[in-house]
Amino acid sequence: MKIENCVLTDTNKILSLYEAARNLQIQRQMVVWPFFQKSFIENEITEGRQWKMTIDNVIVCNWAITFGDKEIWGDKDQDDSIYIHRICNNPDFRGKRYIDKIVEWSKQYGKNIRKPFIRLDTLGNNTKLIKHYTSAGFNFLGMSRLTDTATLPSHYQDEPNCCLFEIDLHGEI
Repeated sequence: MKIENCVLTDTNKILSLYEAARNLQIQRQMVVWPFFQKSFIENEITEGRQWKMTIDNVIVCNWAITFGDKEIWGDKDQDDSIYIHRICNNPDFRGKRYIDKIVEWSKQYGKNIRKPFIRLDTLGNNTKLIKHYTSAGFNFLGMSRLTDTATLPSHYQDEPNCCLFEIDLHGEI
């Protein structure tokens, strides 16, 4: 297994993984991700913010990161965090607990760039995802109601209730 930045030739595969995720979200009656423009994904790749986990050159999981998330985290956003977004598993590799590898990677990445917090969010009161993320080491900080969603993707505007999760690395940096 290897974790590395995505490259532009991964764009179509990422978009197909997002499509599979949307289909699963619809099936499970969850908040559904919007369709992301190819240029949006290519921009994240160019900025080094799209990551992939591969096994035998197959993307089994991918995610995006940011270093600021003021609209979601408000005053807690103090330029001290890695924010993980859109964790997406390849449907052929679901159920393998890749979240544990992402957490392991993000802790090391956070230490390397001296960011003491790893944060993520999910929309709605998704008890399965709350359990999934807390079992991987995230602390569930509760649900927050988003108020300034104008610059966020549409699914944040459709569902303003947001679950917040955090791993504090202060004792490890």
